[in-house]
Amino acid sequence: MAIEIERKFLVVGDAWREANAVFYSQGYLSSDKARTVRVRIAGEQAFLTIKGVTQGMSRAEFEYEIPLADAHELLQLCEQPLIEKYRRKITSAGFVWEVDEFLGENQGLVVAEIELPSEDTLFTKPEWVGAEVTADVRYFNSNLVRLPFKQW
Repeated sequence: MAIEIERKFLVVGDAWREANAVFYSQGYLSSDKARTVRVRIAGEQAFLTIKGVTQGMSRAEFEYEIPLADAHELLQLCEQPLIEKYRRKITSAGFVWEVDEFLGENQGLVVAEIELPSEDTLFTKPEWVGAEVTADVRYFNSNLVRLPFKQW
């Protein structure tokens, strides 16, 4: 079983904008808190991802590449609105940070995530990383479908 260990932070300033951005469109076939099933198009690639219940910073995660045409059709079956965002990958102090700049109903929200090998891994936050929101379920992408950032 694959385990995802991830921490999530708000972003401050603009230094992160220097990295190249890739457009992402994703939707949820299931956003049940016991399991989420996500369809994602990232640039010219597409993925189906299944995630289990989050416990602390960890959860089971299974991800599979799927044909791009299938992903476009599956997105039509997903809960609305879709999550649209630009993602930038930034390497800092040996870790890759994923910075998501949300669009549409979630415009104005910018979040950075770091995946770690264990929950107790130490890391240095770049200057543009602000307050931690790992435990705040409002920031889960699957929850941004039900209650978009613009409605907070």
